Amino acid sequence: MSKLGNLGARLHRGEVGYDFVKNRKIWYGLSILITITAIVGLTVRGLNMGIEFQGGAVFNTPKNTSASVSQAEEYAETASGHDAIVQKLGDGSLRIQVAGIDTDAANKIKNTLADDLKIDSEQINAELVGPSWGEQIANKAWQGLGIFLILVVIYLAIAFEWRMALAAFVALIHDITITVGIYALVGFEVTPGTVIGLLTILGYSLYDTVVVFDSLKEQTKDITKQTRWTYSDVANRSINSTLVRSINTTVVALLPVGGLLFIGGGVLGAGMLNDISLSLFVGLAAGAYSSIFIATPLVADLKEREPQMKALKKRVLAKRAQKGETPQTGEAEELYAEEPADAAPAVVGPRNQPASRSRGRGRPSGKRR
Repeated sequence: MSKLGNLGARLHRGEVGYDFVKNRKIWYGLSILITITAIVGLTVRGLNMGIEFQGGAVFNTPKNTSASVSQAEEYAETASGHDAIVQKLGDGSLRIQVAGIDTDAANKIKNTLADDLKIDSEQINAELVGPSWGEQIANKAWQGLGIFLILVVIYLAIAFEWRMALAAFVALIHDITITVGIYALVGFEVTPGTVIGLLTILGYSLYDTVVVFDSLKEQTKDITKQTRWTYSDVANRSINSTLVRSINTTVVALLPVGGLLFIGGGVLGAGMLNDISLSLFVGLAAGAYSSIFIATPLVADLKEREPQMKALKKRVLAKRAQKGETPQTGEAEELYAEEPADAAPAVVGPRNQPASRSRGRGRPSGKRR
């Protein structure tokens, strides 16, 4: 842990680093590949919509029901003539879902299940869900998502600039597409818990992105007054300075969510935990990835197209060619060497005091003329 903390401090000071922006085409290609895979999975397999969105009935058996999941599934499908989803809960009870049935059919299925499971029909709790209610949930979820995205774009455009707002929007769409595609590929049921998880990860996805953008905004003040760094160089330093912080916050958030997913959902068999935790787990990981590899490099691409940034890049490259310099990500130098003396430096880092070139020139050592 001490080595990780030391690495984080060195990254923040600019002593070491990785050129994320330079290799942005690799990250773009990887993201496009993952996104296409998610879209193909969503198109081919589709989403396994829960009963809340399709309508139907849910039957909950008493605790410690002796029948297995496969037996209960066979009984339910035989009684209803529809596909059934059966989950064994932690207390030994069974949760049986049958979609596309009405009230009369639900009562018949309940009595048949009671006979097959050898229990009293009064011990089976039946809940009916209408498809219109599920449609209302879906519409509200889409409305909430749309309003959230609009507000986020407006806020980022005001607090930062429209290029950062556009990059954050692309990163959010990237995260949502991957999360929904994973749901389609894995085959997990989409329930209101899934919708809650999807809406929750949007905030987590933005968190790391805004942290990097804030650092980038601070470090690019008066960037055109110097000829040492391009906008992409400063963007890369911003990613490196916040890298360990982003990794730490993501890992800390993933640990309890992973516990819910693999222990609560996998071992204890709690269905609702699966619905929420999978979307949170995938969304958190995708959000951390997009803030580092997608959002900030995309901002750098957009900014480098500005006439001012093009002129700055031309001056920087000309100066480097004149001096024969090669830009190093981890150079610990003052960023704005040509700024006025009263200007605040945009990148904090150790400053090396240059040795005087005229001291002692033309006189013997230790002697005074």
